[in-house]
Amino acid sequence: MLLTFTGAYESFRAGILALADTLGITAAFDGTDGLVVEVRKGLRDKLTVKLNNSRATIAYDKRIHFFRALGLLVEQLKAGSTQFSKTEDIYFLTNGPMFDVSQGNAVINNESVKELLRRMALMGLNMLMLYCEDSYKVLEELWFGYMRGKYTEENLRALDDYADQFGIEMIPCIQTLAHLPDTLRWSVYKDIKEDNECLFVGEEKTYTFIRHLLEAASRPFRTKRIHIGMDEAWRLGLGSYLEKHGLVSKTEIMRIHLARVMEIIRELGLKPMMWSDMFFRAIDPQGKYYNETLEIPEESVNAVPDGMQLVYWDYYHHKASEYDCFIEKHRKFGEPIFAGGIWTWLGYGANWPKTFNTSYPALMTCKRKGVREVFVTIWGDNGTECNIFANLPGLQYFAEHGYNADPSEAEIAARFNFCCGADWNDFLLMTRIDKIPSIENSVEEPYNCSKFLMWQDVLTGLLDKNIEGLPINAHYEKLAEEFKDAIGRNGAYDRLFEYNYNVANVLALKSELGLQLTKAYRDDDRDTLTELLTHTLPELTVRVKALRKCHKKLWWKTYQPFGWDIMDLRYGGLLIRLQSTSEQLTAYLAGDPDALRELEEPRLPYNGIEGIPLYTNYYGDLVSPSRTAPKA
Repeated sequence: MLLTFTGAYESFRAGILALADTLGITAAFDGTDGLVVEVRKGLRDKLTVKLNNSRATIAYDKRIHFFRALGLLVEQLKAGSTQFSKTEDIYFLTNGPMFDVSQGNAVINNESVKELLRRMALMGLNMLMLYCEDSYKVLEELWFGYMRGKYTEENLRALDDYADQFGIEMIPCIQTLAHLPDTLRWSVYKDIKEDNECLFVGEEKTYTFIRHLLEAASRPFRTKRIHIGMDEAWRLGLGSYLEKHGLVSKTEIMRIHLARVMEIIRELGLKPMMWSDMFFRAIDPQGKYYNETLEIPEESVNAVPDGMQLVYWDYYHHKASEYDCFIEKHRKFGEPIFAGGIWTWLGYGANWPKTFNTSYPALMTCKRKGVREVFVTIWGDNGTECNIFANLPGLQYFAEHGYNADPSEAEIAARFNFCCGADWNDFLLMTRIDKIPSIENSVEEPYNCSKFLMWQDVLTGLLDKNIEGLPINAHYEKLAEEFKDAIGRNGAYDRLFEYNYNVANVLALKSELGLQLTKAYRDDDRDTLTELLTHTLPELTVRVKALRKCHKKLWWKTYQPFGWDIMDLRYGGLLIRLQSTSEQLTAYLAGDPDALRELEEPRLPYNGIEGIPLYTNYYGDLVSPSRTAPKA
């Protein structure tokens, strides 16, 4: 398909050529061959695309709007249209994702970031943050990000250049107070350490360190904007600071710290934003962020320095009235940025009901109340088992809300199918990795069954009591077939469905194995024990090895190599425990009465709570009641 661009296209030339293969077009300039596309500047907060037989017109406001309009045009051409006209309103000045590349050990490699940027350009998203706790190189700090995946200045500058050709702003997103456990673990930083995660406020060495971070993080980018973090400093003022200064209010400590950090920021000419929660937690009696009755005192408002923009993050509430309330509270500090979330950080699955049921009232409220800047967080907590490209439907969801008053799911799905070359409904299947029988219809709670079913031990089964009597193996057996069917119709993302197939294929055997072993042992059912030993355990071992192989291949295509060691340790631990189970079962069947002592222990509900547990996201808590890594 040949498209010849005329008019004000020059600033889009590089981006058009970068997208040509993705769109399946051949691009030419200043001619009359093929479909002639006239490019011109349009109205503020509007984009327009028109098609009339062999000619088309694109009118844009900002550069990103041209690329969204180009996608809309090509979508119609591929559908066989010869007449088409569409004008979209632009509701958000800033809209895009923030990907966590630190907490889950998964640093997205440059080629994968570029792939994301191409998809974002077609969607019309104009901002990307890579959330880095220690995932960027700081020349003066040799132990910062040591032996961890990280970006060099050259990496980040290349990504910023690539993003800029689409009109996408890359904003550095770092931490300058808490969330630094992977850095503060090293004793070389003992002098700037409040506790295991938080910096020591007020120390001169702390601000030398922060200057190094700010300079290194901001230098590769065109933008002057920077996200400096400062959220969830749980023990602020209760560690080294308390020992040196005595008890001081968190609001006052934040004021002191922000004043010093702002001195550096102003010297560097940067425009900062930060998470807002510490201002709310500091004045709430229970340290809560979300309290609808909380009054904001003048002291807290004054603690926010001039020029600092607060980010209101919220991916928990389901009512517009709640978002309305918290937006108004934030506006006491100035105009906020809103940050929602895509619920893919709890394990292998993607919780789309939770994502959509929190995002819809949030985005609709932002539009109604005139909040012009939004972004969507994608965290990587504790392993990043869910591949980052599984988040694409959530990006499309935010994009369509940025250009439509109230888009339907069908409209969003159609755009996703075009922009990503994949099937919306197949991607939504990923929810069912965590929605086992008894909770399959839940839309509000953050269940993540795939995580505990994958990693809990088959002999100690810490969560076996909670799943007793549920047909979980059958659930995953059916889901594995559905994932298998999806392979071949999702283009570049078939690889995700190969991975998800292997996850479900493992869980189809492993989920109930602990219960099966325990029952057969207590019933002295030696035939079943023999069947589990000779058939189930060997087959499960084969499936786990296939999953690890598939997962590693996907990881190395998506991320930097650093961080995979964590997953190798988990899969290796699972495989050797299956081997131990086989050895102990063999010994028992050969006459050793003590070989399966673990199965004699009564199975108790996890943490004393009946039913399927929520948010079981910490590997060490699932795999053993003993301390697997006492300091972690």
